[in-house]
Amino acid sequence: MPRPSRRHLTIGTALVAATAAAVAVTSVAGASDSKEQAENAIKAGKAKNVILLIGDGMGDSEITLARDYTVGANGRLNMDKFPLTGAYTTYAVHADGTPDYVTDSAASGTGWATGVKTVNGRISKTPGTDKAVPTILELAQKNGYATGSVTTAELTDATPAVLASHATDRSCQGPADMAKCPTDTIAAGGPGSIAEQSVNHKVDVLFGGGKQRFDQKVTDGTYKGLTVTEQAQKIGYQVVTDDASMKAAKAGTPVLGLFATGNMPVEWTGKAAAVGGTDPQRCVTSNANRPSSTPSLADSATKAIQLLDAKQQAKHSNKGFFLQIEGASIDKQDHAADPCGQIGETAAFDRAVAVARAYAAKHPDTLVVTTADHGHTSQIVPLEATPPGLSSTLVTNEGQQLKVNYSTNTPGQSQEHTGTEVRIAAQGPQAYRVLGVTNQTDLFTTIREALRLR
Repeated sequence: MPRPSRRHLTIGTALVAATAAAVAVTSVAGASDSKEQAENAIKAGKAKNVILLIGDGMGDSEITLARDYTVGANGRLNMDKFPLTGAYTTYAVHADGTPDYVTDSAASGTGWATGVKTVNGRISKTPGTDKAVPTILELAQKNGYATGSVTTAELTDATPAVLASHATDRSCQGPADMAKCPTDTIAAGGPGSIAEQSVNHKVDVLFGGGKQRFDQKVTDGTYKGLTVTEQAQKIGYQVVTDDASMKAAKAGTPVLGLFATGNMPVEWTGKAAAVGGTDPQRCVTSNANRPSSTPSLADSATKAIQLLDAKQQAKHSNKGFFLQIEGASIDKQDHAADPCGQIGETAAFDRAVAVARAYAAKHPDTLVVTTADHGHTSQIVPLEATPPGLSSTLVTNEGQQLKVNYSTNTPGQSQEHTGTEVRIAAQGPQAYRVLGVTNQTDLFTTIREALRLR
């Protein structure tokens, strides 16, 4: 990568100075963050650590719905308290590079993971020539940083997959799932399935669901006949399967956490949206189908940060870590038009945001970014509205009724992503780069510059 020119440095310095002035004014006016936090947010220096938090499908409507329900219309979520906030565009591309205005999670994740736009369904490979592109996690490893990925989805799902694998199609999650990726198979000289690649990368921390993918047997190569979990153990991974074993994991060797067969069960339950609406309902803040041994996203994030930090301290390294944390089922419950499931997952993600910000408060050389990969379908509409699709009426913690509508597809079909821009907010070194309206691929540059990756 070429170094920035003097002109770019001058422009960057001017931007930081202007931002500092603006932030100072808002601080005096009573912004939620202190002046010290705000000033730290616009530093242009190097970061030791980066924590990237992705709310999958968490557009402004999803954030507002969770805020209104849980803390009130005039309340603020943890993700609302970042000192610097902007928006970024999320479009994918067709094979010829022309815009595809509504992205999926594979193409959007590839955008921030590699700085390159790609076609929907592809994992960290080019849109036309299907060539692997280096990811931010791979660059971080190459430069001596510890790395981690935490998700509530399967670890082989699109958003975690973009960091440590390259696949023609997102469906190629395990050795038995390679139908759409013939050239990626080990037999064809490729890197194998997403699960195989993820452990072969020796990412220091991998926490999520997807045990069913890692239980599949490797069909070719060095680990033929072993399951991917056994392959991980051969490589040196500690394998943990519940909250207790996760918390007992020791730093120094990589840790693979497989906490569910598929996606991790959601935290909240309630009635799904229906044609003609539902009776006013309160969400149930529990799920009988979620084992008590399942770690929360906040607890997984806490342990991941602890393991990564401890590894680098033991090495006496002046390099820190890169960690991605995904709240995956905001999106999945939006697809299902399940407002309570969706709100509960947004609230769980917000608690993970609090964990990241608490660490950064003690380690101000940490860049923390929170954003989404794309927008989604839920919309807050007037109580008197009669949407043609699915809707539900909720009774919020303020005791007020709120109607949410899902109408991006025919009732009975999966609700759809939208092509809107989404929020991106940040604090710490290089955080000023999120200001204004940027492109999803710019996030790659922000992280690369913050960690000085070459």
